[in-house]
Amino acid sequence: MRVLILGRSGQLAQALLESCPEGIEAAAWGRADLDLSKTENITPVLSDYGPDAIINASAYTAVDKAESEAEQARKLNVDAVEKMAETAKTLAIPFVHVSTDFVFGGDKTSAYLPEDICNPLGVYGKTKRQGEEAILTIYPQSAIVRTAWVYRAGAANFMSTMLRLMAERDELGVVSDQIGAPTSADNLANVLWRVLDKQLSGIWHYTDAGVASWYDFASAIYHEAREAGLLSRAVEVKPILTSDYPTPAKRPAFSVLDSRELLTAIEWPAVHWQVALREQVRKLK
Repeated sequence: MRVLILGRSGQLAQALLESCPEGIEAAAWGRADLDLSKTENITPVLSDYGPDAIINASAYTAVDKAESEAEQARKLNVDAVEKMAETAKTLAIPFVHVSTDFVFGGDKTSAYLPEDICNPLGVYGKTKRQGEEAILTIYPQSAIVRTAWVYRAGAANFMSTMLRLMAERDELGVVSDQIGAPTSADNLANVLWRVLDKQLSGIWHYTDAGVASWYDFASAIYHEAREAGLLSRAVEVKPILTSDYPTPAKRPAFSVLDSRELLTAIEWPAVHWQVALREQVRKLK
């Protein structure tokens, strides 16, 4: 079975390649292989390659820049996704698409279910939701997996940013009033392979288990890095409010996703985010 992964330069695509199951020939494409902003090329190039399944790990993910680059965000998160879905339907192959917690407005106090009403706050979330809607209309047999706060050892993400800043500063302020769940790209990759194997369709949620603020996540990163000997200096991590750190894009204050239905469907155990973080820090060491 030949599986084509789109988004080669991203941390998730790399995790998918490294966790590829036996019996699957996985290839990851980046912009040099297929420029997704040139939507007219997507169908002919994908059709010519003829994969047996497609996993879309690509997206326009610059949340703040999207506010001033709405057209670029729409091209990658909506227009390109439409073409992928159309092509997968024509080829009659499985299509797995990765989406985001940013489709929600953050006004719940309990974990979001896949069927909950979406209310994205910014351009990034709105375009990701429009991409979901396009898939559900064009090729409802596809699987859409929403996730959140993805990170991986060695990639550019919140964890790597925190470790760099902790190596440079004695004090660090991190937002404490945005609540979600950090998610290891390695765990997410394993889940996506099982979604493909089970031939699931519709919208699903996956994050690592547990709940955290960005401050909680940063504090845990500091603790694990110190324990592993990756940080030799003491750093004070201080909680701050979202209002203390204004950004162009508004973010959901609460975006915890309920993963229980998916974990049951793929027979996969929940992994707590703190356990996953420890594994990622060990990989760095």
